[in-house]
Amino acid sequence: MKTTSPFSALTPDIVLDALDSVGLRGDGRLTTLSSYENRVYQVQLEDGSSVVAKFYRPERWSDAQIQEEHDFAAELMAAEVPAIGPLKLQGATLHHFGGFAFSASPRRGGRPPELDDGEVLEWIGRFLARIHTVGVKRPFATRPRLDVQSFGVESMQWLLEHDKVPLDVQSVWTKVCTDAIDLVAAHAALTGASGNNASEDGSIRILRLHGDCHPGNILWTPANAALAAGPGPHFVDLDDARCGPAVQDLWMLLSGDRSQRTRQLGMLVDGYEQFRDFDRRELVLIEPLRTLRLIHYSAWLARRWDDPTFPLNFPWFGSSDYWQGQVQMLEEQMEAMQEEPLVV
Repeated sequence: MKTTSPFSALTPDIVLDALDSVGLRGDGRLTTLSSYENRVYQVQLEDGSSVVAKFYRPERWSDAQIQEEHDFAAELMAAEVPAIGPLKLQGATLHHFGGFAFSASPRRGGRPPELDDGEVLEWIGRFLARIHTVGVKRPFATRPRLDVQSFGVESMQWLLEHDKVPLDVQSVWTKVCTDAIDLVAAHAALTGASGNNASEDGSIRILRLHGDCHPGNILWTPANAALAAGPGPHFVDLDDARCGPAVQDLWMLLSGDRSQRTRQLGMLVDGYEQFRDFDRRELVLIEPLRTLRLIHYSAWLARRWDDPTFPLNFPWFGSSDYWQGQVQMLEEQMEAMQEEPLVV
């Protein structure tokens, strides 16, 4: 069946005309940047500078939810946290043209961080603490929370209701997914049972997060680079910002065996606690959060399958072999969730 991208009408002319409508006149050169969820372009301007234009996937976020992302980025930048937020043009950061919502941000270069370097991890930890110091001041009003219902239950239900899991593996996948979600749900911080942002009852604090803090969303600027950003990490892509526990922004930076992950986490927390206390009770949430991401990722791919970009870039998705692999990973996650958490 032929599929049609929600971005099929987003031609280079529309991109350039959209930017022109907010006073950014391109010289005709634009480069598509890597992004599956949205469409992102580096656009050269007539004055010799360049911007990054982001066109949001239709019907994913409301205007109010996108504006909350922009406002959070503005708060971070006002606090001198090295996050890259959209430019304010003609009095606004969110614009519309040709049926698309879009924003424009300054271009910032950088390279992936060297996560085997303890100093780099400590530096990232310091800035994550500063992000969370801003994030804890108030909750999001319209953006969803990272919890077992939205990431786990709803993802599983959508996959089953839309017949995305092959019949030969559907029964076993449903059982192991249900069992895994039940283990995740034992943690109050991921069910909504742990109270409000302020957490006066002593439960784990819920705050505004980057939300998708994997290495690809951190750019490292060398100290001797002739770039507008200062040396060290700067954070990009707040598209998945939402409320959740602080450890969500740390665990995706961990890799390797248990001893390696313990060392990496220790460096991150060492840096983090130079600016903000880290609640070690959150360490028990790392494997439940990993489990939720695993389930949510499958649902995300399936929900986007009508966009031709996805079959092209994820040709392995959806087969019986893929879902059998998911069963194995969920079984491994159930074991991991019952082990002692990392200790720092």
